[in-house]
Amino acid sequence: MLKKHLLRLVTAVGLAFPLSGCLVAESSYLKKVQEADALGGELGALRQKHERLTSEYAALTAERDRIRAEAAGLSKDKQALMADKKQLEDVLVSKTDSHSKVIAELRQKISGLETENTRLKDEIAALQKVKEEKIKEVSSTYEQLLSNMKNEIAQGQVTISELKGKLTVNMEAAILFDSGKADVKPEGLAILAKMVDTLKGVRDKAIRIEGHTDNVQISGSLTRIFPTNWELSAARAINVTKYLQQQGIDPSALSAAAFAEHKPVADNSTREGKAKNRRIEITLVARD
Repeated sequence: MLKKHLLRLVTAVGLAFPLSGCLVAESSYLKKVQEADALGGELGALRQKHERLTSEYAALTAERDRIRAEAAGLSKDKQALMADKKQLEDVLVSKTDSHSKVIAELRQKISGLETENTRLKDEIAALQKVKEEKIKEVSSTYEQLLSNMKNEIAQGQVTISELKGKLTVNMEAAILFDSGKADVKPEGLAILAKMVDTLKGVRDKAIRIEGHTDNVQISGSLTRIFPTNWELSAARAINVTKYLQQQGIDPSALSAAAFAEHKPVADNSTREGKAKNRRIEITLVARD
């Protein structure tokens, strides 16, 4: 019994050893297979990663080339801009020099104009002073004549006016001349004498004597002396002028003018109007 039992145990142990070796080899194989599968999976993942990286590398390369191309373009643009900048700077310098020259010329002109303006102001002031003196002189003459001839003025035979420096003494012909005559009558000479001293004091003015008539035409025997009102008005003006010269008034300051009936101051249809139109006017005017 014991031998059989031992024999069975030995046989069992003997059988166990080969079976155990087989199980160990199979386990190693399975492990290697598993490792190979794992490595295969990792290889696939690596391949995918490689493909992704390759794609990214290509994209980055393309982006790098694009950036380089843009950089090259920007470099060209920069060079062009630098060239434009240089050209603009040159133009600016040129314009600045030109403008500086123009400004200098304008300043010089302004200085000249200011000098001229000052000169003109001085001249205007001087002329204004002279004008004021002349107006003052005319006003003084006006006041003196008003005083000297107040009686004739009061009777309406003489009027004296002053307007803008122009003084006019208007005398009706009746106080100086007889009807149809050109010679100054004694009473008329007395009236003219009242003006002589005042007119002698006139400076820088010419004295013009004007002869005027009404519109009644010369008729009868009088036409042999005065064919028309032109001759009558001229003769009367000349005779008054000659008298003033004889009284010592500078003849270069005297002039005579005839207007006949062509510058009436009143209506010739009335007696009063005709009387006003028959007149001698002594006017102070600017010298030529």
